[in-house]
Amino acid sequence: MFRRGMTLLLLLAALCAPAMASAQAAPSAAQLQAQIAALQQAVHNAQAASQSARSAGDNAWVLVSAALVLLMTAPGLALFYGGLVRRKNILATMMQSFAMMGIITVLWAVVGYSLAFGHGNPFVGGFEHLLLHGVGLTPDTDYAPTIPEQTFMVYQLMFAIITPALITGAFAERMKFSAMVVFLSLWSLLVYSPMAHMVWGVGGLLNPVGGRWPCLDFAGGTVVHITSGIAALVTALYLGKRVGYPHTPMPPHSMVLTFIGGTLLWVGWFGFNAGSALGASALATSAFVNTQFAAAAAAISWTAVEWLENGKPTALGAISGAVAGLATITQASGYVQPMSALLIGLIAGVVCSFMVFKAKKFFGYDDSLDAFGVHGIGGTIGALLTGFLASGAINAVFGSDASGKPLATGAIDGNWRQVGNQLVAMGIGWAFSIVGTLVLLVVVDKLIGLRVSATDEATGLDLALHGEEGYDLNS
Repeated sequence: MFRRGMTLLLLLAALCAPAMASAQAAPSAAQLQAQIAALQQAVHNAQAASQSARSAGDNAWVLVSAALVLLMTAPGLALFYGGLVRRKNILATMMQSFAMMGIITVLWAVVGYSLAFGHGNPFVGGFEHLLLHGVGLTPDTDYAPTIPEQTFMVYQLMFAIITPALITGAFAERMKFSAMVVFLSLWSLLVYSPMAHMVWGVGGLLNPVGGRWPCLDFAGGTVVHITSGIAALVTALYLGKRVGYPHTPMPPHSMVLTFIGGTLLWVGWFGFNAGSALGASALATSAFVNTQFAAAAAAISWTAVEWLENGKPTALGAISGAVAGLATITQASGYVQPMSALLIGLIAGVVCSFMVFKAKKFFGYDDSLDAFGVHGIGGTIGALLTGFLASGAINAVFGSDASGKPLATGAIDGNWRQVGNQLVAMGIGWAFSIVGTLVLLVVVDKLIGLRVSATDEATGLDLALHGEEGYDLNS
């Protein structure tokens, strides 16, 4: 009985408590408004903290990626190219890559960035960012809404540095240093910057958002590899062959240096491709994975072709295959599925090795270090394969429909028109690079001459042009 009574009393107390509390402590309208305002402020603070954390993470990733891309030029490309030439030309060859790090940086700050990413016309940017005017520490939402514009600017600078440096592989061991400086400086401003604007700049002719022919180029297959690779071929043909080529053997003087340089290129390429997501995002992960898969597949396919053809797999073949795969996946890295990346790499190794071993021999041109066979051809087939294999599930670059489903991106999604757009972009890249490069070569040749003398070529460019040697063998 006692327990029953206590239970009833407790129930009554519980039922009466809310009513009593309501009567005694009902909040006023002003108190309710204050509580709502406090809640809204807390939500705002939480959102601001989240946005700040995201911006910090994105900024850190893009800055690290910028450093990785710079690593690709020197020591990566400098060692890769330096080991492939004869001993008497190693310093001159490495100096060409290093010179681009200094010269292009200054040109980019003065006018190059503005020509590439300023608001101009469909073909080239304007002069609004001359001397980096207006390029500050706040984001430019047209390009990267979560990182400072200076971060975006310096990241793009690293692409502007390595692109002309790639061309040097075609004319290794036979161009004057002074001519190289003038030619590649002008080429950077008059070929690279306009091409970067056409593909990546707001209002650009080939920009995937609003361009006349939307081109999918995630990290520079057209902007970097097609333009530099085609310029390499034009330069090699204009200069002519090295003295003694192809009858005099000209093997790499240090495969160890080349191997180290090639592996540094592979590592740096993660900044090149995954960094192009411009944030620490799932898209960066996708580009990172695709980069690794394509490089590995191309290294295997190139090695397999070489093994079947010559009976032995070589270190040079393996590392060349990896670089070919990297050049070919660059355009597609942020648009395709991992299995598509493997396919692209396998194709790259076979096609690029054919260009290096068969086509070059058949046509007889002296592309000293195969800049055209690897980068020009790799960039071209990568651009085409992107049109076929790009998937909206990876990157809804063309937006989504009313239900939130990504619109078709490449032919694999049903958008066959994109293959045509990629072909147009390839054609423009080839034509623009051929004409621009040829005109600049003629101008520089008339002004100061391009090629070293036969005597200097025989002596070696290290001593003839720089007065020093890479190896002191007398010691």
